[in-house]
Amino acid sequence: MSTLEDWIAAVRDELHVEPVDTELVLDLARDVAHGVARPAAPLTAYLLGLAVGGGADPRAAAAAVTALANAWPARRTD
Repeated sequence: MSTLEDWIAAVRDELHVEPVDTELVLDLARDVAHGVARPAAPLTAYLLGLAVGGGADPRAAAAAVTALANAWPARRTD
């Protein structure tokens, strides 16, 4: 296991939550960080978690937010 995988497993155990699609969340965070602003990435991941906790499909929710980030008018080019 990598350090990231170990960390995620430890946090899941500590918080008593189900496994997470790490790649999905990291991809979303990357797209938001590049398309909107870096500080938006962790907050968006948190909001995704709230939505999924409320019953949203993770992949559908992430796809919708990624589309929003890609269309965001303040999109950065760096």
